[in-house]
Amino acid sequence: MKEDLSLFSAEEEEVGQEMMDKQLQQTMSGLIANRSTAMQKYSQDTSSVSPLEESASDTPKEATYTKEEIFQEVVSYFGGDELAAGVWIDKYALKNADGELVERTPEDMHRRMAREFARIERRYANPMSEDEIFGLFDHFKYVIPQGSPMAGIGNKYQVVSLSNCFVIGNSGNADSYGGIMKMDEEQVQLMKRRGGVGHDMSDIRPAGSHVQNCAQTSTGIVPFMERFSNSTREVAQDGRRGALMLSISIKHPDAEQFIDAKMTQGKVTGANVSVRVDDEFMRSVQNHTSYTQQYHVMPHTAATLHQLHLLLVNAQNGTIRVGITVESNHEAIAQ
Repeated sequence: MKEDLSLFSAEEEEVGQEMMDKQLQQTMSGLIANRSTAMQKYSQDTSSVSPLEESASDTPKEATYTKEEIFQEVVSYFGGDELAAGVWIDKYALKNADGELVERTPEDMHRRMAREFARIERRYANPMSEDEIFGLFDHFKYVIPQGSPMAGIGNKYQVVSLSNCFVIGNSGNADSYGGIMKMDEEQVQLMKRRGGVGHDMSDIRPAGSHVQNCAQTSTGIVPFMERFSNSTREVAQDGRRGALMLSISIKHPDAEQFIDAKMTQGKVTGANVSVRVDDEFMRSVQNHTSYTQQYHVMPHTAATLHQLHLLLVNAQNGTIRVGITVESNHEAIAQ
């Protein structure tokens, strides 16, 4: 005879099964309800428009103009200056999402800016009115904003930087490929929003330096100058090209190649460049003594001072120029 090992009677098991079925049904109902709520929320989120789209959709369609239609009126605004009129239309007049002009003269631009400033002013005590702010901007009489603020303040069609220029850089890993790619990415992201960018290349190791990859030696500064220059030329900024400033310390062993690359026609066309000159270099020039170039802790490189100084001087002539940034106002420089 088979032994009954069940801990519960048949009736108890039946009741227990009914309770489990009921709990399972309640759980499934809850899951279905939660899923339905989540789907509704997802549908609402995905159907909502961005603030820019919402702002544009709520606004009645504005009048649009062509450059030819408004050119003479803008020339008259600038007192007959056709160059100023063309620059304003191409670079600073507001355009809608389709690239059509929606501002007829700088007066419209100043009114747009004044309206936006007045909106912020109303959050504080004793706010200035829109007309008061407009009076400061009108005909560039008292306040002349920078280019990016003129293009960006009150702009409901594009995301535009309200700062003209940015200095970027990496702390600690600027010499790695990851650091260089990160710099390039930051540069492009800023430029696509109308920002100008500057960064120093002194942390990139000079040509011929040992590296721990299959190349075994570094290519040096120049290829990365071209990379950053090309990135600048690739970023389209309506009516203007990107603005990039590259600099290097005169102490860097590749400083001469840096100058040569800029002076070579067609090589670095998307960047302005500047050499950072220190007191030690200026004293060496003044006293006709030797000058040592060095990259961090790598072996010293004896520089041909006269050649380096002559290269800097010659780089100030002609249509392609290399800037000089003086790092201090030491008495050796003044003399």
